[in-house]
Amino acid sequence: MTGAPSAGDDFASRVVRVVEAIPPGHAMTYGGVAAAVGSRSSRGVGQVMAHAGSELPWWRVVRASGLAPQGHEQRALEQYRVEGTPLRWARTGTFRVDLARASWWPEG
Repeated sequence: MTGAPSAGDDFASRVVRVVEAIPPGHAMTYGGVAAAVGSRSSRGVGQVMAHAGSELPWWRVVRASGLAPQGHEQRALEQYRVEGTPLRWARTGTFRVDLARASWWPEG
């Protein structure tokens, strides 16, 4: 998560390391994860998450709006409640992660 990646490092392994480091109760956007690994490819982060996501704290990586990963909202909500992740609720009953309070960035 810190410094330049080593020569043998690849994009996917850097994404995995950043996502694994996000503390409980916090979140990063797909674009934030991409920036943290020296990329602008939020879609690339999404592809990594699609392949390795079940073994990662996938619910901690959200869309830029704070919305949970599409199609996994209810499972993510369960995790957010367990971890105490700050949420914002709409009158319609939908929610999003309150990125103003929950955002995290790797040190370094």
